[in-house]
Amino acid sequence: MYIMNARPLYQIASEIKKDWVKPNYAAKPYLEAMESLTSINDKYGWDNAKSIVIYFLCNAGTWKGETAKRIKAELKTLSK
Repeated sequence: MYIMNARPLYQIASEIKKDWVKPNYAAKPYLEAMESLTSINDKYGWDNAKSIVIYFLCNAGTWKGETAKRIKAELKTLSK
């Protein structure tokens, strides 16, 4: 799936890291993987970017606030 004007995943990951200073230990590996991805169609090792984004969202429940809400919505849209 291609979404026009979608931000690169590495850019989203950078914004997450600025806002979520101490990410949940379970979300951290997925956040780190997103730092090296551009598109939701990319691969990271044997995993596809879509599954990495979904796993990140599943483990990002403790990340709160307006930035978290906005970025989670953006990632959910990308992963559809």
